[in-house]
Amino acid sequence: MGTSNFSDDFKRNAVAQITERGYPVSEVSKRLGVSAHSLYAWKKKFAKPADPGEVDQAVEIRRLKQELARVTEERDILKKANRVLRQGCKVRYAFVAEHRSVFSVRAMCRCLRIHPSGFYAWLKTPLSKRAREDIRQTDLLGKAWKESGKVYGYRKLHDDLLDQGERCCLNRVARLARLAGIQAQIGYRRRPGSYGGRPSMVVDNRLDRQFDVEEPDRVWVTDITYIRTLEGFAYLAVVIDLFSRRVVGWSMQNRQTTDVVLQALLMAVWRRKPKHKVLIHSDQGSQFTSMDWASFLKAHSLEHSMSRRGNCHDNAVAESFFNLLKRERVRRRTYKTREDARRDVFDYIKMFYNPKRKHVRNGMLSPVEFERQQKMNSEGV
Repeated sequence: MGTSNFSDDFKRNAVAQITERGYPVSEVSKRLGVSAHSLYAWKKKFAKPADPGEVDQAVEIRRLKQELARVTEERDILKKANRVLRQGCKVRYAFVAEHRSVFSVRAMCRCLRIHPSGFYAWLKTPLSKRAREDIRQTDLLGKAWKESGKVYGYRKLHDDLLDQGERCCLNRVARLARLAGIQAQIGYRRRPGSYGGRPSMVVDNRLDRQFDVEEPDRVWVTDITYIRTLEGFAYLAVVIDLFSRRVVGWSMQNRQTTDVVLQALLMAVWRRKPKHKVLIHSDQGSQFTSMDWASFLKAHSLEHSMSRRGNCHDNAVAESFFNLLKRERVRRRTYKTREDARRDVFDYIKMFYNPKRKHVRNGMLSPVEFERQQKMNSEGV
């Protein structure tokens, strides 16, 4: 059907679909069965002349939109580039190269006060051997940091690189981590306080803060804490071997009863099967002064030691573990259910803390690796 067969009213309505209702020419062409060439011709002939005031307003709106987009992009660039603003040109060039897929090169150069021609010249210049090594080791640092759950600082990351056979000093790792924005994510710290406390009237403090132990399964410490979830509190009890700081028993339940600490201790006894009497140290919580607790200790040849009342330093190792758990895992998450919390906490203990997390006290070895090496040394391997 030729375009001459269409009435002028039809043509005006077709043009109105484009000019007034904002439909694309291609869509109107497909819907009406008219060629795009004809639509452009009709638009030229039948479109209403624009009012000068409306044209000025449209131009101003377009200008403001462009200005808003520019300011928004510059804001986002400056937020990401905060760490490199005062660095040398090469560091800023590297930032531009890394973020070219996100921001325009000219906008980044403008924000970082570098010239685009300098950036493109830098791109063509081959990287020095040291720069290539920086990039490679920064990648290794990033992988080790993510494997730790983003809780390692540069000291433990430095030790990780040494374990991989890398040759680098601590200051170099600190510099690379700082430039890459890698830092320990450990949540907030508790406000320090002073702790006194009266002696226990139930059991003597036989441990007396002697936290360095020469053999495994000689001294265990135990304690209980709470984990907040959207369902309510979940209560976690752990048993830790002072020899390696390994969590050898744990249990989590919905109520803070004697059973939760007995289940943790039962796991420790079952997993470790100690061949001699073990000293088990706790605070003066009601769970640890019950008849069931005392009967369990007697039945399994465990000797009880108890902290002074209100003095958390007497059980500092268990308190330290809970502090690590909450800083490195719990406070960085929101648990919908107690089951979610249970799975995540047990994952922290079994998959990270025991087999991987480095301890300064263990010579930067994890509890599992420390026990393995000590066993090999004792056997003369």
